[in-house]
Amino acid sequence: MAKLKYFITQSWHTALSIVKIVLQSRPCDTPPQANTNDELVILGNGPSLNNTMQNHKDFLLSRHLLAVNFAANTPIFTELRPKFYMLTDPHFFVRMEQGNVKQLWENFAKKVDWDMTLFIPTKVKRCGEWFSLAKSNKNISICTYNMTPIEGLQWFENLAYNHRWGMPRPRNVLIPSLMQAIAMQYKKVYLAGADHSWLKTLSVDDDNRVVSIQPHFYKEAKSEEERIKKDYMNIPLHQVLESMYIAFRTYHVIRRYAEYRGVEILNITPDSFIDAFKKLKLKVKNP
Repeated sequence: MAKLKYFITQSWHTALSIVKIVLQSRPCDTPPQANTNDELVILGNGPSLNNTMQNHKDFLLSRHLLAVNFAANTPIFTELRPKFYMLTDPHFFVRMEQGNVKQLWENFAKKVDWDMTLFIPTKVKRCGEWFSLAKSNKNISICTYNMTPIEGLQWFENLAYNHRWGMPRPRNVLIPSLMQAIAMQYKKVYLAGADHSWLKTLSVDDDNRVVSIQPHFYKEAKSEEERIKKDYMNIPLHQVLESMYIAFRTYHVIRRYAEYRGVEILNITPDSFIDAFKKLKLKVKNP
């Protein structure tokens, strides 16, 4: 009975996903393909990245790197010179009036003097100030991807992910980053700065407003702190926890798909809350 119920549920999710693909997915660019011995490190913006930079900088510099979100507004951006950069949140493309968003695009335009592929969702329109700044730098190549959330029968998920019609529910920027890493055929992918320790800082104030402090390896701009605070102000706690649940569950979906594709994902983030991927503790070199 349980198997029949599971089959019916997953068949329903498959049907819904097909509708989403038809309505939301668009032709997307083929991402660059990795060579056999290439390895990729995805740089999350968690506070532990400072420790990784301090103790394992050689490890990072000896591999291809993918940075996310506001990393380009920090000094390590030009130090690490990431080969790839991932953006997902719509506010990166529509809120140019925010100082830190504008600074991000100006840094792309002025500071990137190496070849860098910028991943953006297919739904983002290639126009406006952000696009002008990105295109002003000939070192930057734009590569699109579909963020359409896909769930269902395993054979269908594999088919949809293989054709890049969508991905597991993209609750945060690391999810599309991991899916692009698999699409680029890296056989070994590392996660750094992926603390995901939000539960430690989650609380509810006397006005029943959820307070979620999300520390990064850099000091957050005041405008960004206010944006995050405002975004969470009217969201009840059960919805915040549900979003976290979806993110952690999605990592297990990605692990399953990565294994199907012959990709090994290793989490090198100290004390990371992500329990889907094998953890690897990098050794600190003797001084």
